[in-house]
Order: sequence, then structure tokens, then C-alpha cells
Amino acid sequence: MPKGTNQKFKLYRLAQIMLERTDDDHYITMPEILTALEEYEITADRKSIYNDLRDLEVLGIEVEGEPVGGRYHYHVVNRPFELPELKLLVDAIQSSKFITERKTNALIKKLEKLVSRYEGMKLQRQVYVSGRIKTMNESIYYTVDAIHNAISENRKIRFQYFQWNVKKEMELRHDGAYYHISPWGLSWDNENYYLVGYDSAAGKIKHYRVDKMLHIQMSDEKREGREFFKKLDMADYSKKSFGMFGGKEEKVKLLVENRLAGVIIDRFGKDVMLIPADENHFTVHVDVRVSSQFLGWIISLGEGVKILGPDEVLNFLKEEINRLVHQYQ
Repeated sequence: MPKGTNQKFKLYRLAQIMLERTDDDHYITMPEILTALEEYEITADRKSIYNDLRDLEVLGIEVEGEPVGGRYHYHVVNRPFELPELKLLVDAIQSSKFITERKTNALIKKLEKLVSRYEGMKLQRQVYVSGRIKTMNESIYYTVDAIHNAISENRKIRFQYFQWNVKKEMELRHDGAYYHISPWGLSWDNENYYLVGYDSAAGKIKHYRVDKMLHIQMSDEKREGREFFKKLDMADYSKKSFGMFGGKEEKVKLLVENRLAGVIIDRFGKDVMLIPADENHFTVHVDVRVSSQFLGWIISLGEGVKILGPDEVLNFLKEEINRLVHQYQ
């Protein structure tokens, strides 16, 4: 039989057809494969297609053929990602406030290409992006990449930092002066992405919202603050910081109603010791960075949680309550 046309594109188009049109629930027959190739102006005989289907395994595309009613049905098996895994990734992208709406849609479109067109429709069904509060800083992806590069090369970074004013305009903080920070890690907290770094001028660890950083540059200076971060567990640090707001670290004793045990475990982990106080309450000691945000969390739990100590934290709470009473009189 004479050789078909456009042979140099055949294997590529065959891979595209199998990946797009087949999955565990959708199959394609040999006549359908030949017809699909003709849509790309490629002709071939059956024997060469059988060989090509085997050759796809070299590309990491495993095709399985099953006899059904006197003919074989073919489909791709063992894709790099299963559909439930991609749904999790889609959900994570959608819920990430630091990813812009435009980039969210672009990333999901790329994920759809990892499954068949049929499974891609199931991913599309979950996409509810419009109306969500998303960052408006499109450069965040390059900022994150620059931070990782600086950490890898043990360099400081320079950047400007902004806030939104009442006119909904970007307003540079510190009159536009550049921050000079030693980056040591990134933390995802309360739907936002934070740089955790060492400010040598202030002599302490600080956090910065990544989506509010502008014009990031890698410095020639080596990072500082290694002694602070050697003993810092980033996950533990995030757990103790409410909304990534800093504050003095304290061991706070709480009296908690039994019904709120899950709330305490969700926030501080299963390693905390819940000590029965009476039939309806337990006490627990938690390590936190005491801030107004922590006190706000305590107040939001109502009568179910009471701070027992230390006195310094109790006094801070009383001051905050008095401030609120005065503010709303």
C-alpha cells in the first residue's frame, strides 16, 4: 500500500487525538482514528497505526485496546493526574485570593489539557471565578519566582510596598522607599501569600503580603538573620501568628467549652493537651503571638472560650475591650 500523506505529523496528531478524545469511559475505534487523522489531512493504513499506538508508550502515553463486538476499542490509561486530583488543584487555584481572576482562568485552562475533552468539561463545571475577591497584582507570579531565586542564591531582595487608599489607588508606603529584606520563606495564611524575612535595620523577622510588593530586585548583598531562622519552624510560626500579624509570643492558658474542642484542634493541632476542668470545660495552653487579631479570634468564640492567663495578656484584652466600648459609645 502506498505511504500516506503528512507522515511527519502522524505520531504527534495521533497522540493528540488519543489524549483529547479518550479516557477510562470514552473509547475510539480504528476507523474513527483514521477519520480523525484525515481531519488533519493525514492518511495512513491500519498496520502503521497499530505500530504507532505501541510507539506512543515511548512518549509516556499508554494506550489500551479492548475487544468489543468484533472490533477493538482504544483509550489512554494511566495519565499523570487523575480527575479527582485535578479537581483539587482547580479548587485550590479558585480559592487562592493572591491569584488574579485572569491568571486563575488561564491556569485552569492548562489543567484541562491534562485530561480528555470529556473530563475537561467536568473541570469547567466547577469554575466559579467571577465575583470572587482576587488580587489585582498580575506580577505576583514573577515576584514569587524572584523570591525563590533570591533564597536559592542566598541574596537579599529590594522592593517597594504599597497599600490601597480611599480613591482605590496604589499608594507606596514609606514614600516609595525600597525595603531591603533577607528572604527566608513564603507562607500561605488566610488566603494570602506572605514573604517571611529578616529586616536587619529593625533587627527582627517581618512578613509582607506578596501581592503588595512591587519592582522586586535581587540584591548583591548576602542574606542576614540566619541565626533567627535556624530555630524557626515556618509551619509552627504561621500557626502562632493570627493573620500573619506579629506580636510577643506567649503561652496563653484558655478555659474552653467541650463543644469547641474541634476549633482548638483545627487551629493548634492534635498535639495540644486538653485537660478536663469540669464536666463541660477543659483547659489548654497554647503558644501564640499575642495581637489584636488573636484577641478578636477569642472574642468571636463568645462565652465558649475564656483567657485565664498570663496577666499581661488579660490586661491587653481588657484594654482592647475598653477601647471598643469607648469607640462605640
